[in-house]
Amino acid sequence: MNVCKSTVTASDGIACRILIQNEQLQQMDTFPYLGSLNTKDGECTTEFRTRLNRRQAIRASVKKIWKSYSIPISTEIRLMKALVWPVATYGCESWNLRKNEETRLDALEMKGLGEIRLVSRTAKKTNEWVFNTPGVK
Repeated sequence: MNVCKSTVTASDGIACRILIQNEQLQQMDTFPYLGSLNTKDGECTTEFRTRLNRRQAIRASVKKIWKSYSIPISTEIRLMKALVWPVATYGCESWNLRKNEETRLDALEMKGLGEIRLVSRTAKKTNEWVFNTPGVK
């Protein structure tokens, strides 16, 4: 084990002291692990925001597909589920979501479906109408 390359973090926020060959391992507050950002306090707000920003970038890159009339809506939705949502929800099994973060996820899903359905943000359409439209489920 290489002491110079190894770091440690405590999940409960209490500093830990681990010695290897009489050298103490460096303690980190946050560190990336398998594409996910782990923090010492176990909060996921930073990871949540990062994932949503990455989702926005992916959505922007396929915006021409959402506005295309030649591609069926069911195909566009399958593309959204295959390309956009995995980026946004990668590592979500370890997130501790609060109510406002769950609401933001639901709102972004409805926004994505609204873009596919070509529904304007100012249109008087409910989320149920967008979600229950044929081809969305």
